[in-house]
Amino acid sequence: MTGAALRRANLESLVEAQGATRATPPLLLSADPYFDLAGEEFGRRLLLTSDASGREYCLRPDFTLPIVEAYIADGVGEPAAFSYMGPIFRQRDTGAAEFDQAGIELLAQPDGDVALDQVLTFARAACSIFGIAPDIRLGGVGLFEALLVQADMPDAWRPRIRNRFGHTEALDRLLTRLEAAPDAARQQQPSRKALVEDVTEQMVAAGLSLSEGRTPDEIADRYLEQQALDAAHVPPATLKLLRDYLAISGPVLQALTQVEALAARHKLMLGAPIRAIRRHLNGLGECRVSFDASFSPRLDYYTGIVFEMTGSKGEVLASGGQYDRLLERLGATAPIAASGCSVWVDRLDAEVRQ
Repeated sequence: MTGAALRRANLESLVEAQGATRATPPLLLSADPYFDLAGEEFGRRLLLTSDASGREYCLRPDFTLPIVEAYIADGVGEPAAFSYMGPIFRQRDTGAAEFDQAGIELLAQPDGDVALDQVLTFARAACSIFGIAPDIRLGGVGLFEALLVQADMPDAWRPRIRNRFGHTEALDRLLTRLEAAPDAARQQQPSRKALVEDVTEQMVAAGLSLSEGRTPDEIADRYLEQQALDAAHVPPATLKLLRDYLAISGPVLQALTQVEALAARHKLMLGAPIRAIRRHLNGLGECRVSFDASFSPRLDYYTGIVFEMTGSKGEVLASGGQYDRLLERLGATAPIAASGCSVWVDRLDAEVRQ
């Protein structure tokens, strides 16, 4: 058996050794959940087709979503563990559109810390099979959300800032916009009735339909909503707090100490999510571990600790974390703890060939 074949066999054995149900989702899946949950950016990577009715399908772009959907369809609540290894399909800038991933998904486990430790151990073991000691980057979605809840700002801005967490450029643009907003109160806005009448007159004068496209009522409501949001001032001290927090990055113990000092200065209670991150450090062995306060996958269903393991050239070899909100987003009626990760098999192979 060649070295590549032996590594592949060992990875297969690792997947089987997780004590989990081997998941084999269909190759053809409905595309709607991916557009709903991952957005247009991920949607552009899907390999799409449609049936005679026009309904869109895609070749399987990941394992997590169909595994979770099947778990919900079977009736949620009981602890379940799934492992997988097989092809997924995504359009990529470089490389084939079909490539293999391996991973595990742990759902409704009685101890979320133990589940995450198993996920981290699996990812490290997969890298070890290929002789790789990865760099590990940790992020704290729960930590940022705890800071956001306690920060002094109008409630209307919290979800908008949270939705951009992990989108570095988008969040920077939003904070820059808020920093440039005037302190003075906005001028009094017209009443909704007067605004609707004004919009109606302008549309009629321009020869625009009042029923096709957005109606005068919808235009007026959107305008008033945006004006109210702009008038909800975020204090400069809060914006500086967010900037200072998001700038923290470095060796994990040093970075967490900086977060603790920031929390103490602003009288924020961040002890619980910080302790949650510290609890998992012993299980990461001798790997180089950093913490990046701005790091999060671009998916809002991640909730607690997230991670990436990278190789010698910065390629992500494994990624995952806690994603408790995904099951609710897919129809579960109560929160369900979930942890999982995916390992990029072709990237592990490429690291060995370098």
